[in-house]
Amino acid sequence: MSDRVKVAASTIWGILKDAGIETAPERTSSTWAAFLRSQAHAIIAADFFETTTLTGARLYVLAVIEHTTRRIRILGATAHPTAAWVTQTARNLVLGLEDAECQVKYLIRDRDGKYPALFDTILTDAGIGVILTGVRIPRMNAIMERWVRTCRRELLDQTLILNQRHLLHALREYENFYNEHRAHQGIANARPLALLPEPITDPNRLAHLNIHRRDRLGGILHEYEHAA
Repeated sequence: MSDRVKVAASTIWGILKDAGIETAPERTSSTWAAFLRSQAHAIIAADFFETTTLTGARLYVLAVIEHTTRRIRILGATAHPTAAWVTQTARNLVLGLEDAECQVKYLIRDRDGKYPALFDTILTDAGIGVILTGVRIPRMNAIMERWVRTCRRELLDQTLILNQRHLLHALREYENFYNEHRAHQGIANARPLALLPEPITDPNRLAHLNIHRRDRLGGILHEYEHAA
């Protein structure tokens, strides 16, 4: 008679789970997608992008997005992204995160030469690790890259930018619109800084909806809400 006892895979999984041991291959490796999902609440991502004015002047914009909430932060826009300017945006970012009590552990960015070493140092001193994406692998920063495309399509491609001051004004308006009014499919059609409204169940209200529209930037952006 054989002394062997057959044990189901689910039984082994349960024993390992009770012992706090992950099953292979998670014990030895983790994919980038798994890391982003598991740490989304603690991740922000940054990126530079550029636009041009009516006179052909080139302006650079630096923005940061929170992975979980999709909140966007426009850190600034300038014609000359010097080391001093970029470093100051890092200080402003850290202060803004502290004021919002946002617990961030990681910042994802590409290897753009406009980031000085002091940019990473300031974040590291604040307890935020900087993760560099691979060379020519924009998918590693997909959420930020997607926002840049959205900003271009919904704002910059629809606007004739006069100068740096005009660009900053337009970006601030879009930042408020994006964070407080625009629904996001990635977070169940919620808004980063505003709760979803209570659903309307009253048949009379459904039959006589009173919707108000507010235009921003001369009608480029539209905000809709139920009348009080």
